[in-house]
Amino acid sequence: MAKLYFKYGAMGSSKTAQALITKFNYEERGMTVLLIKPSVDDRDGVNEVTSRIGLHQPCRTVDRNESIWDIYHENSGADVIIADECQFFSSSQIDDLRRIVDECHIPVLCFGLRTDFRTRLFEGSARLFEIADSINEIKTICECGAKATVNARIAPDGKILTSGEQVMVGGNESYRAMCHSCWRRKIREQEK
Repeated sequence: MAKLYFKYGAMGSSKTAQALITKFNYEERGMTVLLIKPSVDDRDGVNEVTSRIGLHQPCRTVDRNESIWDIYHENSGADVIIADECQFFSSSQIDDLRRIVDECHIPVLCFGLRTDFRTRLFEGSARLFEIADSINEIKTICECGAKATVNARIAPDGKILTSGEQVMVGGNESYRAMCHSCWRRKIREQEK
């Protein structure tokens, strides 16, 4: 039975690496994978999914106004869809993925962040929490050793940012995974 999966974690939790390993596993069994990501994620190239550990694969980028349902039908030979950075998809694009699972009976695996640097849900993540069949956290740790749940946005001067646009694509130079306690403590310290 096909399902809609949401695998989420904080920055640096190996979400993309796991997505690419999953793609490899399907392909090793002779299945065709449609690997997609939102076009806003252009950090490592427009048509490529790249993990921090060096794994990379070509992908189909999806503009905010595109229908994933239509994209799937253009690639109708796909046995599975793997979506990276799914937090950046719109609610209607997540609904397209749900429809593909329900009507085409293929699994869809979504990998992404739960919340932004202000601890607010992303649109795509919120919709996945509402309609996914399976929700799993990919864990990582804060520098203190506790489970990291916050994607702290870091300014060039090293301070934690608490305001700004929700979407700012960046890597280790711009974000740090932290536990909520360390995040709050560091914000309080810089306010003194």
